[in-house]
Amino acid sequence: MHMYYDSTVGLGVSSSRCTGELVFKQKPSILGIMTSNQHRPRNRSSLRSNITVRYGSMSSEQPDSDASSMQTTVISQKRSYIAVAVLCYINLLNYMDRYTIAGVLLSIQNYFGIPDSTSGLLQTVFICSFMFLAPVFGYLGDRYDRKLIMIVGLIVWIVTTLGSSFVKQTHFWVLVLTRALVGTGEASYSTIAPTIIGDLFTGTKRTLMISFFYIFIPVGSGLGYILGATIATATEDCRSFVWSSLGVTAMAFVTGALAFWTPTFLFRAQVTQGLRPPCNEEPCDPLDSYIFGAITVVTGIVGVFLGTCISKQLRDRVPNADPLICAVGMLSSSPCFFIAIVLAATSIPATYTFIAIGETLLSLNWAILADILLYVVVPTRRATAEALQIMVCHLLGDAGSPYLIGAISDALLKYNPESPSWDFRRLEYSFLLCPFIGVLGGLFFLMTSLYIKEDRKAAELLASGNNRLL
Repeated sequence: MHMYYDSTVGLGVSSSRCTGELVFKQKPSILGIMTSNQHRPRNRSSLRSNITVRYGSMSSEQPDSDASSMQTTVISQKRSYIAVAVLCYINLLNYMDRYTIAGVLLSIQNYFGIPDSTSGLLQTVFICSFMFLAPVFGYLGDRYDRKLIMIVGLIVWIVTTLGSSFVKQTHFWVLVLTRALVGTGEASYSTIAPTIIGDLFTGTKRTLMISFFYIFIPVGSGLGYILGATIATATEDCRSFVWSSLGVTAMAFVTGALAFWTPTFLFRAQVTQGLRPPCNEEPCDPLDSYIFGAITVVTGIVGVFLGTCISKQLRDRVPNADPLICAVGMLSSSPCFFIAIVLAATSIPATYTFIAIGETLLSLNWAILADILLYVVVPTRRATAEALQIMVCHLLGDAGSPYLIGAISDALLKYNPESPSWDFRRLEYSFLLCPFIGVLGGLFFLMTSLYIKEDRKAAELLASGNNRLL
C-alpha cells in the first residue's frame, strides 16, 4: 500500500481495488494528480512537475482517468499577470459603483422625495441579494466554467447599473429593483474572481496577487464617493450629459482600437493576398502606417470642418441638431468600417477608401461634442464635467479596446495555429466588434437628442441665476 500526499493543496483519499494502493488525490476544483497502478508512487517534486495551471472547474473530469484524457489549459506567466490586472481593474470599477450612490445620496433623496429609512433600503437590498446569492455562485463556480459565470454576472451588473441611472421620479421601486440586480451581478464576480487568481498562482506569489486584488476595495470605495460627488456637482441631473458621455465612450472605444490595430491588420491582409512577404526580421515594412497616418490627418481636418459647418447651419432651425449630427456620424461610419474590414481580404484600395469615408464621418463629431458639454453644463461646473467625461471615456473606451481586440485575436489562435492566413482572419474577426460598438454609440447620441433642448435651457437659467424658474 502506498500513500501520496501534498500539504500545499487539499487532497482527497481513494483506494485502488486491484492493488489496495491508497492514493491521496486533489479535490477536482483546480489541479489534477493522476496515478497508475503499474508505477511506483512519485515523490513531492515529481508530483509538482505534472501540475498544470488552468482556469475553471475540473469537476467534469474523472479522478481515475489517464493523464492523456485530462483536459487542461496551460496559462503562460505573462497571461496570468494580465488576467490579474484585468480582474483588479474590474474590482476597482465594482467598488466605485457600489459607493457612488452614497456620494450622491442627498441628491437622490431630493429627487425622489424619500426619507432616511427608505434611502437606507437601497443599500439593504443590494447587500441582501449579494449575501444570499454569493453561495449560489460559489457552488456553480466549482462545477461549471468560472469565466462564463463571471462574464454573465458582469453583463447583469453593467446593464442594471446603466439602467438605474435613468429611473424617473415616480418609479423609485425600479431603482430598488435595479440595486438588487446589481448585487446579483457583483455576487458572481466577487465570488469567482479570487478563485481564478487561486487557479493561476501558488504559494507566496498567490498571496501577493490576492493582496493586489483586494487593495482595490478601499481604493475603489474612496473613488466611488469622489465620483458620486463629482457627478452630483457637474451634471445637476443633466441627462443629455450622461447620454453624450456614453456616446463619447463608444466613440473612444472604436477610434482607440482602429488607431492601434489598423496598420497591422492591413499588413496581414496583404501577406494573406501574397502582396507582401511576412515580417520575420526587423524592421518591418512601415508603408501601411504612412498611408493610414496620411488618411487620418486629411479625414480629421475635413471631418471636423464639415461637422462644424453643418452644425452652424442647422442649430438655429433644429434645436437638437448637434447630437443628431453625432448620431448620423456614428451610425453611418459603422457600415463603412464593417465593409472595410470585410474587403481587406480581397482589395486593399477599397479597404482604404472605406476607412477614409468612415474616419471622415466619425470626425464630424469632435468639435460638436465639446460644444454640447459646454452648453448643457453651467459654467461653474464645466471643468469638472470635462474632467469626468475624459476619465469615463478613456477608462471604459480606448484604455481597454486595443487590449480587448488583441485578447480576442489570441483566443482565436488555437483554432488554426499553423495557418499563416489565420493570423489575418483572427484579427479580422476581432475587429468586427468595432462597428457594433459604433452603432451603440449612435444610439446613445440619439438618446441625447431627446433631452438636449430641455437641459440646455435649464443650464442657461441656472447660469443667469433664475433656477427658481426651473
